[in-house]
Amino acid sequence: MELYPAIDIRGGKCVRLRQGDYGDETVYGDDPVAVARGFAESGARWIHTVDLDAARTGSGANRSVVAAIAEEVRALNVCVQTGGGVRSQNDIEELLGLGVARVIVGTRAVQDPEFIASMAPRFPGQVGVGLDARALADGSYEVAAHGWTAGTGVELFTLLARFDDVGVAAAVITEIGRDGMLTGPDVDGLARALDASSIAIIASGGVSSIEDLAVLGGLVSARDDRRLAGAIAGKALYERRFTVSEGVAACRAASGIVLPREASHGTA
Repeated sequence: MELYPAIDIRGGKCVRLRQGDYGDETVYGDDPVAVARGFAESGARWIHTVDLDAARTGSGANRSVVAAIAEEVRALNVCVQTGGGVRSQNDIEELLGLGVARVIVGTRAVQDPEFIASMAPRFPGQVGVGLDARALADGSYEVAAHGWTAGTGVELFTLLARFDDVGVAAAVITEIGRDGMLTGPDVDGLARALDASSIAIIASGGVSSIEDLAVLGGLVSARDDRRLAGAIAGKALYERRFTVSEGVAACRAASGIVLPREASHGTA
């Protein structure tokens, strides 16, 4: 399991939202590139970036920042995974051309799964899906779109299963109610995601401690003994609940897997 330190970008700054609320924002720095450099120098092999402005509007408002991050960490053999506002093949091609290793498609993946079925084989190992969902009282999960601002009526695990066998590199699964709250990850929902699909699953939302990473690393699919491919951490790092180096070590120890320093651009 890999640790994916998160850099959410809004207005060119490094920020975090609570539960995806654009009106509840904390700014953690004016220089996302410097933040990325620090993550890379601390041992992260992947960095997860999100263009929050683009996620809501569809315009690539912060792509120059994403490009600068990719350029900055490339010399350290660190890969960048990015999402937010990816609506077309041109968006995917532009981001890959900027040096991004993996592009995460959110809203378009929800609204048009066939788009993913056509893009994933065209860009092997470089296209993933971002499925952000709210856990409902009846135990179901409703996927959201447009930067979490709109419900879709689409059920998470049904949609996730649709992406099996089309070449999707990874699925980033976020339970919106936990994101930015430091209340712990949605273990039950992530276990269901592992069972629902053969895609590599990256957990997002709620990670608050080394212990949370240990729990995530211990999740195993009842379907085929797969484990989580990664865990995204944001606010916990910015608020110094643990360091990147501690998180990287915990992810490796929890999953019992030691990967080489040279991370492949096509794997999680």
